[in-house]
Amino acid sequence: QLQLVESGGGLVQPGGSLRLSCVFSGGIVDSYAIAWFRQAPGKEREGVSCVSFRAYTTIYADSVKGRFTVSRDDAKNTVFLQMNRLTPEDTAVYYCAAELRQYPTICVAPINEGRYNYWGQGTQVTVSS
Repeated sequence: QLQLVESGGGLVQPGGSLRLSCVFSGGIVDSYAIAWFRQAPGKEREGVSCVSFRAYTTIYADSVKGRFTVSRDDAKNTVFLQMNRLTPEDTAVYYCAAELRQYPTICVAPINEGRYNYWGQGTQVTVSS
């Protein structure tokens, strides 16, 4: 059974940076798209970024474009989300998710949570002074 575990969240001041990690176990994910989502209190879950299999493509929500960078290290079964120039509006629980199918999967915009069938438990990111 594939398991995803996020880490790297925490409290950061506006303008600061954090690097989230999503580590996979119980399976090989190099053929699958991995996405990051976030959910702020009282709001719907939002797709933030996605990296396709072999990192052929990456996509970002407009709200994070130019500030966030997604990457993957399949040798370490890990996907990263580097978040720079954070603002209080970035405060949320961040989740990683994998789309596992019988074929390699790519990223599709908009990043729709219905495509992803394995999820982590989330990590809290709080941006506040």
